Amino acid sequence: MSVKILNIEYYLPKTIITNDDLAKQFSDWSSEKIEKKVGIKERHIVKEDETALDLALEAGKKILKNYDKDKIDFLLLCTQSPEYYLPSGACILQDRLGLKTNIGAFDYNLGCSGFIYGLAVAKSLINSNIAKNILLITSETYTKHIHPKDKGNKTIFGDAAAAIIIEKSEEEQIGEFVLGTDGSGYEDLIVPNGGLRNRYDVNAKEIDDGSGSIRTDNNLYMNGPEIFNFTIKAIPKVVDEILAKNNITLDDLDYVIFHQANKYMNEYLRKKINIPKEKFYLNLLHTGNTVSATIPIAIKDALDNKLIKRGDKVLLVGFGVGYSWGGTIVIL
Repeated sequence: MSVKILNIEYYLPKTIITNDDLAKQFSDWSSEKIEKKVGIKERHIVKEDETALDLALEAGKKILKNYDKDKIDFLLLCTQSPEYYLPSGACILQDRLGLKTNIGAFDYNLGCSGFIYGLAVAKSLINSNIAKNILLITSETYTKHIHPKDKGNKTIFGDAAAAIIIEKSEEEQIGEFVLGTDGSGYEDLIVPNGGLRNRYDVNAKEIDDGSGSIRTDNNLYMNGPEIFNFTIKAIPKVVDEILAKNNITLDDLDYVIFHQANKYMNEYLRKKINIPKEKFYLNLLHTGNTVSATIPIAIKDALDNKLIKRGDKVLLVGFGVGYSWGGTIVIL
């Protein structure tokens, strides 16, 4: 069987935090300095009573406006900001979207590689004749994990959800996958408290990282230098493996879309791998790093802005928390 991406939509929460807003809170930052460093001008964040499931619902409703929802026979939800430990958010989402009940649905916990893994799972479900039309939703609210005084992470992350319909096709439009995991780096991007190993601590002490960013163990911790080192070491090799597995070269590609981590990291990777600038997507300006939603948002924006067109060959690569990574070639 063959598989294709039929459509992509995304949803951004209404509240916007600009660099000017952050510069008012952190006196050693300026709006220009933030944009130059991370390539972000503003980011959308959820309200206190708004969750990743709410964003997923809005993205799902957008994509189903022009699609017969009764055709959906499997629902996948990728998030690291679950509504509850149990039940699965995908089960709640099935009901709220009004999908039929004789379908499969489950959550999976992955971050910046989550969209790639979702495509791999969807392709496997279709190839094994379990499903024909799959709704994949990635939804993340990392800002809920960030301490209010953590200037580093507050500049980078935004909230968003993306919805993708993957269908059985006459022609193969999703290529071979390369997936990888190195759990030895799990502590470099982590929320230490809140799970069953370390419960949420109402008396958690504030930790100053020495650069002016403050957090507690209830909040997101990111070891930026180690994440960078992992990325620049692993991803060039991953790109080579993806190209080889799909019998294609960089010259054969029409476009390249990486997880939108930050401007500095992505530009470093582009130059290291020798990807032409005109073939490389880089636009975090108005969304920031939305974790598992960055790649589908990038695809949608690149199509809408005619940077790519239907029929183009596009290399997709996700990487981050876990450590986890993955990539494939798609024909859009």
